[in-house]
Amino acid sequence: MKNIKEYKITPVKNDIKIPKETIKDSISAYNVIRQFWNEDIEVYESVFILLTNRRNNTIGWAKISQGGISSSIIDIKIVCKYVVDSFASGVILAHNHPTGNLNPSESDIKITKQVKEAIKVFDCELIDHLIITPENNYFSFADERVI
Repeated sequence: MKNIKEYKITPVKNDIKIPKETIKDSISAYNVIRQFWNEDIEVYESVFILLTNRRNNTIGWAKISQGGISSSIIDIKIVCKYVVDSFASGVILAHNHPTGNLNPSESDIKITKQVKEAIKVFDCELIDHLIITPENNYFSFADERVI
């Protein structure tokens, strides 16, 4: 099985190998994205993006931010960089809440809407934004019609 490409800004080697998958719904997205976290999921917030083609097949992923205990920054320019570099047609944002709280914050909702609008310029769709918890639960912005 061929692995999808990881796009990185830094030349740091990473051993996470994610096979190509077709993202059909939030659970299939979660099953791929959950692999990005280890035991650090309980310590600090991290943000990842999963990139897809027009058929919703995964084509790449990137860790775009690592924050503190209660927040992480999503830089829209970095998301757009990966969209352009990978020729992605779809993006799934994902970040964790170390506390286990599944509810999106106002900041989560605001940045999700900003990313959705920004990537439209590149004919790219924000498919979903997942909040992941240490207890193996998730919140889907798409399922809950937040985006």
